[in-house]
Amino acid sequence: MVQPGDADYDEARRVWNGMIDVRPRAIVRAGSAADVDLVLSAAQRAGLPLAVRGGGHNIAGHGTVEGGIVLDLGALRAVQVDPQTRLVTVEPGATLLDVDAATAPFGLAVPIGVIGGTGIAGLTLGGGVGWLTHSDGLTIDHLVAAEVVTAAGEHLHVDEETNPDLLWGLRGGGGNFAVVTSFTFRARPLASPVLGGNLVYHRPGWRNALQALSSWTAGAIPDDMNVIATFMRPPPLLELGDEPVLIIGFAWASPDHEAGRTLVTALTEQAPPDLEDVGPVSWIEWQTAMDPVFPKGSRGYWKNVSFSGLDDEVIDVLVSHAGEVTWEGTGIDIHHMGGAFERVPQDATAFPNRSARYWLNIYGFWQDPADDERLSAFARRLHAAMQPFAEQGEYVNFLGAEDGSATGQQARRSYGESTHRRLVELKNRYDPGNLLRGNHNIVPTV
Repeated sequence: MVQPGDADYDEARRVWNGMIDVRPRAIVRAGSAADVDLVLSAAQRAGLPLAVRGGGHNIAGHGTVEGGIVLDLGALRAVQVDPQTRLVTVEPGATLLDVDAATAPFGLAVPIGVIGGTGIAGLTLGGGVGWLTHSDGLTIDHLVAAEVVTAAGEHLHVDEETNPDLLWGLRGGGGNFAVVTSFTFRARPLASPVLGGNLVYHRPGWRNALQALSSWTAGAIPDDMNVIATFMRPPPLLELGDEPVLIIGFAWASPDHEAGRTLVTALTEQAPPDLEDVGPVSWIEWQTAMDPVFPKGSRGYWKNVSFSGLDDEVIDVLVSHAGEVTWEGTGIDIHHMGGAFERVPQDATAFPNRSARYWLNIYGFWQDPADDERLSAFARRLHAAMQPFAEQGEYVNFLGAEDGSATGQQARRSYGESTHRRLVELKNRYDPGNLLRGNHNIVPTV
């Protein structure tokens, strides 16, 4: 346990977002899953707020708490792979890189996020959007079982047959219902290297590139084509200069690389890029390519919008705001959804919207506290400008520390009324005292 005054206290209390600067009363570094019971009990006996930390990567800073107890699961990082069944069992402190490093030697991959340092626990519990979303859906769509400890100290196995209601809640409902001590996923086969690529457009080509992307993704492109388009001022490592660029990135999940190249050519013929970098790349290299851009301790704020029409009116909004991104670290990602993602029935998981064609993530990272208000305001402005085109729901993993999180209003807005009601029922059953409130909180009604 680490407490104020200990030599390593300041390091232990740090989380990934440097804007979150709070002082817990104690940080308990779990050495095994058995420590979870002790910490939950201690927090309830002392009447102290509790935060549960996996990778500590949450943009809203939910992995820490002012004056309370932090249950730090970061040392529990084991990953076990059964190549015959493709089942992957993961401890809650593991990062995405831990998972990829364990599965890649077997030609397998769990569909996860895009930054290797992200914690698997928080990513999974919120949904899990990444480079395999179009081909395979969300991380939660591959979660087949979990071991959890409830606020009441119950140890429960969760799968489709045992406690299926809780499995539904874990698939997108955040860390509201129990502390997960083990996740089990079913991986997909993925030969490495994959075909990956980036098509780079300077400002004069942005509008034509987005129009081409809209028509290209509106066609019957195969599930295996996964696309994320990004506006950013490129970091020095990309050697693209100082002006903002549009990068249409793709990961082709089929071993037939020629088919992928042919598909990309159909896009580049409509919108020739200023720079094209397409070729085979190891899966781990692709997954971690942007890790150096977002170091721990960067200050950050995010907003997100789901939408389906990438028409001229939306393109006007995106291009006008993207032109403001003249500082390194802030970007605008357009995730192409659809495919396997949209074929999962809406009520099968707690994820708020399966029909959106795109998901916009407006994210910012900077180092100087003097930039906090200005750069957070940029994200809020673009978010507001996109509201006329927004569909129901927000993705909680793409949300910063929002007003209304503690009262439950942010969760209600994010999930929508029907899903939120079902989540409240689960909260009433598994955590009626709201011990696990360090999240975009589902507030119990009992």
